[in-house]
Amino acid sequence: MQLNKFTDYALRILMYVAQPRDLPYTIAELAERLQVSQNHAMKIVHFMAKQDWLITTRGKGGGIRLNPASLKLQLGQIVRILQHDSNVVECNNPPCVLRPICGLKSILDDAVEQFYRSLDQYVLEDVIKPQNTHFSTQSPISLINL
Repeated sequence: MQLNKFTDYALRILMYVAQPRDLPYTIAELAERLQVSQNHAMKIVHFMAKQDWLITTRGKGGGIRLNPASLKLQLGQIVRILQHDSNVVECNNPPCVLRPICGLKSILDDAVEQFYRSLDQYVLEDVIKPQNTHFSTQSPISLINL
């Protein structure tokens, strides 16, 4: 299964704004750092704010913050919402002539459901590694000899 660009960028934005800092994030920063157009980033942030995953504030000192409760959201739940229930195969548009004899769609639907169940084992917090600000000055060899 391939994630659509909306989902891909949304997950990246969630992970990016999950990094704690004093100042809120901005659309311009997200667009630049994640290499997405500001217009697309704005649509994604707006959508995620409506889901209550992000907290947005207008005006001076405003910006984007992660809703702390979002860290506990299951990844499968997030991806299901972002993907808008897109089908792996489209049997109706145009109508497929094989529909009367086809067993493939149900197999693919089951595979997608297993994909989401696998993602549901993790929450957003699980995919965010804390930034390591303290790098060791010792060489790898001296670390082994400790």
